[in-house]
Amino acid sequence: MTAVLCRHFGLAHIEIAEDIASDTFLKASEHWAINGVPDNPTAWLYTVARNKIRDYFKHKSVFENKIKSAAKPVEIELEKDFEINHQIIADSQLAMIFAVCNPANPIEAQISLALQILCGFSVEEIANAFLTNRETIKKRLQRARTKLRNDKFQIDYLTAADIKTRLETVLKTLYLLFNEGYFSTTNNQLIRKELCFEAIRLTLVLTENSLTNTPQVNALLALMCFQSSRLEARTGVNGEAILFDKQDKSLWDRSLIDRGNYYLVEACHGGEISTYHLEAGIAYWHTTFTDNNKWEHILQLYNKLILVEYSPVTALNRAFAFSKVYGNEKAIKEVEMLNLSESNYYHELLGYLYSSIDVPTSIQHYTRAINLTKSKVEQETLQQEINRLLQISLPPFK
Repeated sequence: MTAVLCRHFGLAHIEIAEDIASDTFLKASEHWAINGVPDNPTAWLYTVARNKIRDYFKHKSVFENKIKSAAKPVEIELEKDFEINHQIIADSQLAMIFAVCNPANPIEAQISLALQILCGFSVEEIANAFLTNRETIKKRLQRARTKLRNDKFQIDYLTAADIKTRLETVLKTLYLLFNEGYFSTTNNQLIRKELCFEAIRLTLVLTENSLTNTPQVNALLALMCFQSSRLEARTGVNGEAILFDKQDKSLWDRSLIDRGNYYLVEACHGGEISTYHLEAGIAYWHTTFTDNNKWEHILQLYNKLILVEYSPVTALNRAFAFSKVYGNEKAIKEVEMLNLSESNYYHELLGYLYSSIDVPTSIQHYTRAINLTKSKVEQETLQQEINRLLQISLPPFK
């Protein structure tokens, strides 16, 4: 809704568009509770939003022209109507993503702004995505919004060159959106499916445009499909996390795996290899369970990925794959060399690796991970693992 309104009235009024979108849904919650959901809720919402923004500019025009007579009248076509349909909404969202991801702002600011405006991320969620603090993100967002507003950017047609320079940032935004849904760091839910599906939907929009249907886009979409195929198996009936080794493979969504295979093949056209290709390849092998050498394939892909784009998370994931190939003892040495002692994932992995070798040390690492993570679901899952280890380490009752 914000994208559609900004496309029609301009990015200079982005805060107004966001406020009106919020007011529209508030009115819907009140009106629908009494009168029921209308036959076409989307049309109802956009009609209310359109009327609200037209009323706003009418009142603003009166103020500017009569009360502030010296000021220049507001340049807005108040009576101009605009049609709403699924194609216009999709096109507006696509245009909005590229408008916000403008090189006039630093890349981090572009991504932060897109996550907030288009993905509804809170400041805390953006801070977690960038592994930084809230104040840094607040200042980054304020500067980015001011820059867009002052430069009077419009959501207009972009040239092929514009799209090419901005696409990488757009994909990074969608990647972070999906990751927050796949493994939430700020919510009491481990998985937020609505974020995963929103990321997939927006990436699909990119594949429907000839200028953005690139191998990288298809690789990212393949990655999302493969990862989403296991969502139902990653949590139990009480919301607890289920580790990969213990997942019920019958719950994996075969149709999403098939879609992932399709987009991965599409991504191979042109000979381009990006980080999304490598991650999609890793995710592909995770969804197969008939190949006895799959962990060797996964480790090889991680070896390439870590050379292309190093990150602590990638290093830890590689170490897990390493353990599957060479055993826990050798993997422990690999992990400890990373020296990521302030990461809960670091201690979780060491807890897992030590669990079959040294139970007291395993419990120490799991306890440290509990103290470092913000996720209640993750804390409960780790505590369950500690309880299990305590049970098997107790001497038998006589």
